[in-house]
Amino acid sequence: MENIIDIQGLSKKYPSFSLSNVSFAVPEGCVAGFIGLNGQGKTTTIRTMLGLSPKDAGTVRMLGMDFETHESEIKDCIGVVFDEGYLYDSLKMKEMKGIVAKAYSHWDDAVYRTLMQRFGLHEAQYIATLSKGMRMKFALTLALSHHAKLLIMDEPTSGLDPLVRMELLRILRVFMTEEGKGVLYSTHITSDLDQFADLIVFIHGGKIVLVEGKDTLLDTYVTVKGENGLLTPEMVPYFVHVQKGDYHFTGVTNAPQVVRKKMPGAVLERSSIEALMLAFIEGGQLND
Repeated sequence: MENIIDIQGLSKKYPSFSLSNVSFAVPEGCVAGFIGLNGQGKTTTIRTMLGLSPKDAGTVRMLGMDFETHESEIKDCIGVVFDEGYLYDSLKMKEMKGIVAKAYSHWDDAVYRTLMQRFGLHEAQYIATLSKGMRMKFALTLALSHHAKLLIMDEPTSGLDPLVRMELLRILRVFMTEEGKGVLYSTHITSDLDQFADLIVFIHGGKIVLVEGKDTLLDTYVTVKGENGLLTPEMVPYFVHVQKGDYHFTGVTNAPQVVRKKMPGAVLERSSIEALMLAFIEGGQLND
């Protein structure tokens, strides 16, 4: 299986923030959840890998091609959805579509009209009048109407209500049923990824600190709950992070067999991606 995205040593320095040697790969047929708290480098990575901000170092390959030498061919085959900032408020949706469609050699008006109808969007409406949910639906419509092989999405569901988020995720699931597709899905709303992602790429402080299959990650790290008396000094080293209340604790461990044997009164549960992300951050497990 080929990598649909392959980033090696990507670096970008700003006065107050730096990407440092960012490296990760996304296999073809994979949905990669790109996670991290706000301000930790997700958007900077995406903008740099797309050439919207010049990189200081590193290589970017997408769809088997080097981005520097094949930028036009790559951009013709990818769809990009940002949280905001690239739809012109002064235009009607029909006018915006006319601008975007000219940029792609495989624009498909039939797909565009099908998605517009599915999302309940009307071309004559001005973009300035759209709600955030409607804007995101329109942005996704534009991204999907030229038979893109790769979708790159930066915080696509930020600020959206759960019903709209569910609808967008359904569309992405349909997209991924086609062979040879891939998605890089940047978000701090990690609940979107618990059932949808195949791979988790975790960035913190401008550095990639974890790249792991989602199922492997959730099988390795387990949430543990129990009475404080069970958390003896002997057991503390087996936990990535522990939060204690007056009577009970909640922790995350990567040694569930040991915990199950030595803490028979504790309850072990499957973790969520959000619980793991916060445990790694608060537990001091990340690189400085």
